[in-house]
Amino acid sequence: MALIIGFLLLTILSYISVICIRRLALRRQIIDQPKERSSHSIPMPRGGGLAIVVLVLLTSLWFAYQTELSRSLTYIVLGAVLAWVGWRDDIYSLSPSFRFLVQGLIAIISILLMGYFRVVRIPMIGDVNLDVIGIVITFLWIIGMINAYNFMDGIDGLAGGVALSAGLCWMVLSSNVRNPFVFWVALSIAASSLGYLGHNWPPAKIFMGDVASTFLGYSFAVLPLVAADQSGDALTIGTLLMWTVIIDPGATFIGRLLRRENIFSRHRFHLFQRLVMSGYKQGAVSFLYILLTLLAGYLTYMWSHGNQIASLFIFLGLPLIWILLSLHAARLRDAASASSEQIGSLADDN
Repeated sequence: MALIIGFLLLTILSYISVICIRRLALRRQIIDQPKERSSHSIPMPRGGGLAIVVLVLLTSLWFAYQTELSRSLTYIVLGAVLAWVGWRDDIYSLSPSFRFLVQGLIAIISILLMGYFRVVRIPMIGDVNLDVIGIVITFLWIIGMINAYNFMDGIDGLAGGVALSAGLCWMVLSSNVRNPFVFWVALSIAASSLGYLGHNWPPAKIFMGDVASTFLGYSFAVLPLVAADQSGDALTIGTLLMWTVIIDPGATFIGRLLRRENIFSRHRFHLFQRLVMSGYKQGAVSFLYILLTLLAGYLTYMWSHGNQIASLFIFLGLPLIWILLSLHAARLRDAASASSEQIGSLADDN
């Protein structure tokens, strides 16, 4: 009962806090102006995710003693610093070089104080010792997750919805890493994201902003480190629960490299963007990503309890789902292009 009350309280506090933040954003003109490749067509206040950050950090402080203090306090302090930089970026649009510098320093300090991934347990393969290369992998993992989650905050309900579903899954799977602090962080992320979604589900009244998208990316990146799990399960859990956040920007990044495009320029090649441009509603696409995250959570739970069929679905099924969705989006795009060309040809004939 206490868990349910705590969850509901955080949800309500988040919902109310976003109302206050929205008023502040409108008053101080913290507005996201629509651009050529934006998914919105009207100016929208941003920074609503500040409610998520504050509630997660306060919950983390309250339960910091339930794990090694060096790990919990490192997460709290560095998460707060990253969120502060994100908030400043929402207001003043900081330079990318400065943001990357801060993210790099945060990743290095996280490794120094929380350690790095030494072992990873891969479904159908088993444990793989990373040794010293684990330092590099951990650094790239933290930097990558911070930015990947930021990229995913592109349509209404997506970033908040994935945070809600991933938080719920971490709550269930935290028993694997036997760390109560991870459970409470996950619960606060899920509950506060649910409250935030009351204002961000399509049609959105406010955007999350970098203040929370970078913070959530960092949180999901370091939860395995905070768990201090040496078995290799924690990194696998963290990766699988974030599989859509990893594969979407990752596949897009590789595709743009192969096409020799400027990887730093704005684009609309993410799968969620292509699905929306193909005619799907933003809410439908965001709900799809929520379901895919919950599916990964279920498969991860089954795999962690020795189910070999779940291992097969993780190793082959999830990538196949992504390939089929990408092909579906491509077919819809080609059909729309053919239809436009046909209409243009008929217009020319007339």
